[in-house]
Amino acid sequence: MAAQLCVALDGSDRDWIVATARQLGPNVDWLKIGLEAFTAHGPDLVRDVCSYEPSIFLDLKLHDIPTTVARAAANCARLGVNLLNVHAGGGRAMMEAAVEGVREVDPSGTTKVIAVTILTSLDSSALAELGSTDQSEELVLRWAKLARQCGLDGVVASAREAAKIRRVCGPDFLIVTPGIRPSWAAGNDQRRIVTPVDAVLAGSDILVVGRPITTADDPQAAAANIFAEMNS
Repeated sequence: MAAQLCVALDGSDRDWIVATARQLGPNVDWLKIGLEAFTAHGPDLVRDVCSYEPSIFLDLKLHDIPTTVARAAANCARLGVNLLNVHAGGGRAMMEAAVEGVREVDPSGTTKVIAVTILTSLDSSALAELGSTDQSEELVLRWAKLARQCGLDGVVASAREAAKIRRVCGPDFLIVTPGIRPSWAAGNDQRRIVTPVDAVLAGSDILVVGRPITTADDPQAAAANIFAEMNS
C-alpha cells in the first residue's frame, strides 16, 4: 500500500485533542491516541475520536502477563480502534494471547495488532546500559521475526530498520514508524529519527508524526507539507 500519515494526538487536554482530531481528521489517514491521553480521559475519549474519519491507532504498548494482555487487547478492540500495539519484549506467549484476545472480539481481522520493538528514544548505548549486548538493529530484527511468527500484523520500528524487516518479514507485514521529523522540524527527544522521504524509501507503511504537525502555526498546512514530502 502507499505510505500513510498518522498524527499523534499526544497531550492531556481533552478539548485540544478533540479539536485537533476534528480539524485534522478529514485530511490525514490515521489519528493516534497514546498513553498520556488515555490515562487522562480513558475509553470515552477513544470512542469520541473514533467518530471522526481516519483510522484510529491506540498506542498503549500493552506489556503484562498473557492473560491480562489478552483481556486488555480485547477491550481495546471493543472500542472500535483499527490498530493497537503490545511490547514484543513481553515474549511469545503474551503476543499470541494479544492476538487471540482481539480475534475473539473481531474475527474478521479488521483490528490489527502490532508489536513495539525498540522505542525510538533508545539507541545502542541506552540498551547497553540496560544490559543488552545486542545492537539496536539486531534486536529489532529478532523481535520483528518473532512477532510475525506469533501471528501479529506488523511492528512499530524505526525506518532505519524498515528495509531489513521488509526483507525478512515480507511485503504484507505492516511497518509503523514513529520518530519521523521533516527537515524543517526539531528532533526533540527522539534519537533514531528519519525524514518522511527516508521512511517511505525504506518501506515504512504508516508514518507517525506528532509535534511537527500539532504544534505548527497551521497544522493542516504542516500535514500537507509532510504529505508532499512523502510523495516527492
